[in-house]
Amino acid sequence: MDIDRLQTLLSHVQSGEVSIDGALDQLRTLPFQDIGFARLDTHRPLRNGIPEVIFCQNKTSQQIVDIMRVLMEHHGRVLGTRASPEQAAYVRQQIPGAKYDAASRLLRYETKTVPPPEDGEYILVATGGTSDLPVAEEAAQTAEFFGNRVIRAYDVGVAGIHRLFDLGDTLTNASVIIAVAGMEGALATVIGGLVSCPVVAVPTSVGYGASFDGLAALLAMLNSCAAGVAVVNIDNGFGAATFSHLIMKK
Repeated sequence: MDIDRLQTLLSHVQSGEVSIDGALDQLRTLPFQDIGFARLDTHRPLRNGIPEVIFCQNKTSQQIVDIMRVLMEHHGRVLGTRASPEQAAYVRQQIPGAKYDAASRLLRYETKTVPPPEDGEYILVATGGTSDLPVAEEAAQTAEFFGNRVIRAYDVGVAGIHRLFDLGDTLTNASVIIAVAGMEGALATVIGGLVSCPVVAVPTSVGYGASFDGLAALLAMLNSCAAGVAVVNIDNGFGAATFSHLIMKK
């Protein structure tokens, strides 16, 4: 159950369409659904406003389909992360209407769309380089799925820092900035020194040998001298988007 369904149920009780006992029967349902290989947290939206998301990596294609079908019944909107093209092809065959974005590796199905606002507060997603785009798009599209307005600023890394300064008001007026960078991961610190909003740093596994698959960027971001920079794990665009969404809700 999510907030919308709970509000509908309560309005039906108020109007007399549903009895108090009938409402209690619906609310007594377990806050999770056991489907054998997974226990799906169907009441998560009531606790934190964000429904359970499917982490597709290492799941079979059929497991993803089965989970999606259950979550669709409860929420009407389902997001899957880290889906391979093969998994996505199978899911789209079994669930017509499911959509897949190869860049972000996101799968989604929506019986009701929640278009992000066209104006007002926004999350800015910035990348050091074009190679960081897959992680950035995971963050950007996840944030949009949660109903946030997102502006993208890609390939604005410190090797050509004038590209970042060229953003002007777009940079300084953001409510949250997700800074996605590999190599030495300096982008988050530079942005953190320029703006007054929270900066969520995402190290990526992009770089040459001494970058250690993102470890160098992770350590650099954790040791940032700029105030107001929080760091998520390597390549964790989803985590950055979720954290940013929670900030936007406040």
